[in-house]
Amino acid sequence: MDKKTRRQRSLMQHLEQYNYISLEEIATRFSVTTQTARRDILELEMAGKVRRLHGGATVAHPIDPGVLRARRVQNADAKERIGAAVAARIRNGSAIFIDTGTTCEAVAQALLGHKELRVVTYSLRVATTLSEGTDFTVAVPGGFVRRVDSGVFRQDTPEFISRFKFDTAIISVSGVDSAGDIGDDDHAEVAAVQAAMKQAETIILAVDSSKFGRRALVKLAGLQDVHELVSDALPTADLVRKLTEADVRLFIAERQDESVV
Repeated sequence: MDKKTRRQRSLMQHLEQYNYISLEEIATRFSVTTQTARRDILELEMAGKVRRLHGGATVAHPIDPGVLRARRVQNADAKERIGAAVAARIRNGSAIFIDTGTTCEAVAQALLGHKELRVVTYSLRVATTLSEGTDFTVAVPGGFVRRVDSGVFRQDTPEFISRFKFDTAIISVSGVDSAGDIGDDDHAEVAAVQAAMKQAETIILAVDSSKFGRRALVKLAGLQDVHELVSDALPTADLVRKLTEADVRLFIAERQDESVV
């Protein structure tokens, strides 16, 4: 295997884990020029493996189920702590929306000690977990089940969600980039979550710290559009400053307890 093949294979492994990489990061990570980085992206795009974006690239295909399973294992402790911290912020009897993804699955597990929750979700994994709460009311839209994460989608999923009012919307994303934008990699998923955010009194963004600094393909919102952020570790000082400017309350789910910054 020649050097270019090894580099491009390593580049694809990075993209499958982090969804986006810039030309500058390729150049630094692999000790090549930005011209070489650009050629690598062009070749991978022609092979149907990546999609070029301004200044970088993202994966051209949906996340592989094996990658999602690996994420559950890799960040399980952090997500469990985040789930417990988010659940502590939810009152019994609340009407809530819960997003899809492994972090929100941890939130659902932590909510089982609550009473009389009314929940809307488009995640069958979240709905199945919450069905163990015998006095919960759980609503899911109809549609096709996405194999990778058991999300349920059809064209009118955002319309279904918009019929409800929520005390709290609990959302998670693929990345919170350095500009303070939060986003995901699936346009349909973004549309569903945006519909829930419009109907919620309080919006909690629940993300593990590996999401800080990542750029996702589709912008969901800005930090100013959420009220609270719960994570397992502090973001960078620059991102903390942006959170403060946006008046977002930051909660760090530590190993022993929850602290507020």
